[in-house]
Amino acid sequence: MARYRGPVEKIERRFGVSLNLKGERRLAGKSALEKRPYAPGQHGQRRKKPSEYGLQLNEKQKAKFMYGISEKQFRALFVEAKRREGNTGTNLVTLIEQRLDNVIYRMGFATTRRFARQLVTHGHILVDGKKLDIPSYRVRPGQKVEVRESSKNNSQIVRAIELTNQTGLAPWVDIDADKKFGIFTRLPEREEVVIPVEERLIVELYSK
Repeated sequence: MARYRGPVEKIERRFGVSLNLKGERRLAGKSALEKRPYAPGQHGQRRKKPSEYGLQLNEKQKAKFMYGISEKQFRALFVEAKRREGNTGTNLVTLIEQRLDNVIYRMGFATTRRFARQLVTHGHILVDGKKLDIPSYRVRPGQKVEVRESSKNNSQIVRAIELTNQTGLAPWVDIDADKKFGIFTRLPEREEVVIPVEERLIVELYSK
């Protein structure tokens, strides 16, 4: 399935939670979800109770939209998470959080994961001094992620740093906002990753 490119705030209203798909509007408290906290469409305010399968599917779709991952990529991540030792759901969240586009978002260099993905594909990002244009690249603990020298004055990156104010960012990254680089210091603990997703239901869905 191709990546969704339609109105993202409709997606948040459909699920009834913020998926951080809008940057400045969300940080300014002006998201459509806050103004109209019900699903879009003529019958949006009539919510039906979803089935067990519907709940499981919703959680998977929320995660896919939030992180900007295709079905093929998501399933591949699940297969690897299941193969690893430990809790499959926790492994899945950890693997997704290691994606380069997500790490850039967590470091506050982009207000949305969508913009973080654009920064990577357009060649604005270096990892350990080398240009990488693969958003799904898995960042390892200890690696340095930085904005390329010629892109450090990019107005959207500067604005993102101003808006996030580099406070309350992920505790598993260490940031130098002035020099526009960060270190992915360690893998996150599951309780540190605050997302509106119950990965247990995703595991149940894929395990059928």
